[in-house]
Amino acid sequence: MEAADLSHHTSTRFNEELERVRSRVLAMGGFVEEQLGRALTALVEGDSALGQSVAMEDYKVNGMEVSIDEECSRILATRAPAAGDLRMIVATIKTITDLERIGDECEKIGHIAARLASIERPEDRYREVKHLGRTVQAMVRATLDAFARLDADAALRTCRRDRAVDEEYESIQRQCITFMMEDPRTIRRALDVMWVVRSLERIGDHAKNICEYVIYMVHGKDVRHISLDSIERELAERAAHTR
Repeated sequence: MEAADLSHHTSTRFNEELERVRSRVLAMGGFVEEQLGRALTALVEGDSALGQSVAMEDYKVNGMEVSIDEECSRILATRAPAAGDLRMIVATIKTITDLERIGDECEKIGHIAARLASIERPEDRYREVKHLGRTVQAMVRATLDAFARLDADAALRTCRRDRAVDEEYESIQRQCITFMMEDPRTIRRALDVMWVVRSLERIGDHAKNICEYVIYMVHGKDVRHISLDSIERELAERAAHTR
């Protein structure tokens, strides 16, 4: 399979268009990553105004998605890209959809953080949620880095982090259920925390999706329904054959 290479085109303007699209995707990703950090800060610090600010700014993410999608549609219509360039455009359209959905989850966390700010915070100040949030933030950051560098190996490593996110999510869910059974007064807060960690788990899923698109861009292989071990084995075999 031909590897993705965005640096050489007979048309300099076409190359510039592709690079501009990729830059805009990374800018969108950076904004979404920032929103995630602000939403978590609002939750941990009980900052209602910050939580509402995050929720109210989701329209910016939506606008970025629409704008980039329109640019990709224009390139498809006017440039008729092929091979690696076509994969790049297709993967970009899918990527911005997942970034927009990450933005939706940040909006949810922002709303919940604003609501929880009116309730006395637990003694641990949401320690478990904070840890899961940091894990997911690191995963999103690594995902964007893999996209920026078109690094399929880094993308695969980041995909593997999703299992740890799922395990932490399940652990916090069980803990919340235990709290609600032991003390009914914690039910309202525990339910909100369960919604927050559910959003964080979904953000991890969307980050994993984007990593799979990176692998598709680089190798032309759709790995969405293939086990990570199989993907790693196949990529290693391809690398051996190209040496």
